[in-house]
Amino acid sequence: MTATRVPRRLGFIHLVPTSRTNPRRGLEDAIELFRFAEELGLDSGWIRTRHMQYGLSAPAVLQAAIAQHTTRIHLGNAVIPVGFENPFRLAEDLATADLLSGGRLEPGLSVHGPGYPDDALNDLVYDSGWREEDYTYARIERLRSFLRGDKVREKPEYLGFGGDVDSERVEPHSPGLAERLWYGGGSLRSAEWAGANRFNWLMSNISSTENGVREFDLAQQAQIETFHGATPADHRGHVSVARVIVPTDGATDHQIARYRDYVEARTPRTKKVHGKNTIIALDVLGSLDEILEYIKTDAAFQSGDDYLFELPFELELDDWKQMLTQLATRIGPSLGWEPGAPL
Repeated sequence: MTATRVPRRLGFIHLVPTSRTNPRRGLEDAIELFRFAEELGLDSGWIRTRHMQYGLSAPAVLQAAIAQHTTRIHLGNAVIPVGFENPFRLAEDLATADLLSGGRLEPGLSVHGPGYPDDALNDLVYDSGWREEDYTYARIERLRSFLRGDKVREKPEYLGFGGDVDSERVEPHSPGLAERLWYGGGSLRSAEWAGANRFNWLMSNISSTENGVREFDLAQQAQIETFHGATPADHRGHVSVARVIVPTDGATDHQIARYRDYVEARTPRTKKVHGKNTIIALDVLGSLDEILEYIKTDAAFQSGDDYLFELPFELELDDWKQMLTQLATRIGPSLGWEPGAPL
């Protein structure tokens, strides 16, 4: 059985869970997982950003470390919430990591204003000026301008102190990074903006029901159509589709039992609309044939370019390796994808 659409690229998303007692282990496991994924021939690995949680809060630092243990795999973010960031400083960090990786970063970005219900906490996290800050799409456009190397000042006259090292743009500059940006969204409005502004479109297992469309894959298919419809004719924006997909082939009985418990515990949240219009995709647990059938009949997968498998959070390195092995050696090839193909 083969899906009707061959993915352009195949990859995974990793939360990088840490612990209170041994946070280093989660970071080291992530480096090992990316090294392993590259050996399997996967095209990309993406990391989530988490603040004030047991996850990764400094993605560019970890990506720079991963870059020293890999040579080919692309390093993505799914996603960096730019509201927490100073776009100027984030541009410096991303460019540094991209240079160390040899141009393999694919920053995924999102934007929203401070969301903590306690304004005193917002003051601590964002500084007291957050009430006047601009948390619209313009914040991401400013970041892209910095990454593009746009001039931000006149170069000051050299006064003889410490060498003539001043620059008129943000440094370091990594050529091409500004063209590898993704916007992570889940609404028609965001899809239209991302397309019109020449970003790539990154979707996850959380989205929005709009215009009466409740089926998850059809809601995302509508976003993909909106994205491409808004994209300028001279630009080909790429679409990435991500789901939590848990292959049982190659797993031990103990692993399968834990995988099943994980999926069953999360299934009730997929049965309702959360808040105003948030919907969540069902986690997919099954054999090779079951996973292929799911992908083949999912409208978003059949409309997208890149496929990303979101690794379950509360598992271990050996579990994630088993899943990536199935993705790279059986699922991907059954979709027509070839491991280690030129990127």
